[in-house]
Amino acid sequence: MTGKLKLSALDADDLGILSAAVQDALVAVRDCAYLKDEKRFVLLLNRFRWEADPDADSNGGTGHSRTHSALVFNEVTAVRHHDIPTGEPDRMLEVLAVVLENDHSVLVRFSAGRAIRLEIGRLACHLGDVGEPWPTPWKPAHPVE
Repeated sequence: MTGKLKLSALDADDLGILSAAVQDALVAVRDCAYLKDEKRFVLLLNRFRWEADPDADSNGGTGHSRTHSALVFNEVTAVRHHDIPTGEPDRMLEVLAVVLENDHSVLVRFSAGRAIRLEIGRLACHLGDVGEPWPTPWKPAHPVE
C-alpha cells in the first residue's frame, strides 16, 4: 500500500482498526491540542506505517517507513490526562492504543503509564496522513514480558 491512509471511527470496531494504525506513533507534548471552542482534540503524529509493504520499492529500500498524520477527535467536551509532562513541550510520547472506554469516553494510552482521557458527546474520530512518507531502518518492537 503506497497511498495516504485515511480512516474514520464511529464505533468501537472502527476505533480498534484506527488504534492499530497509530500504534507506536510518536507525538510531542506540544503537538497535542484541545481546541475547546471547536470541541476538538488533535494529535499531530509521526506514525509508523504498519500497513505499508516492507518489500515495496517506494520505501527507499529500507523496508519500513513513517509519515506525519493528524488524529482528530470531534465532539470533545473535556480532556483529562495522567502523567503527561505538560511542562516539557518537547517530550515525546509513544502511542500504545486508543480505546473506547464507554459511550462517552476515549482513552489514548501512551508508554510509561501515561494517558489522555477524552470525554465525548459521541465517537467521531478521523486519522489522515499528511505529507510524504520517509524511510526508517527501525521497526518498533514489543518485548514479551
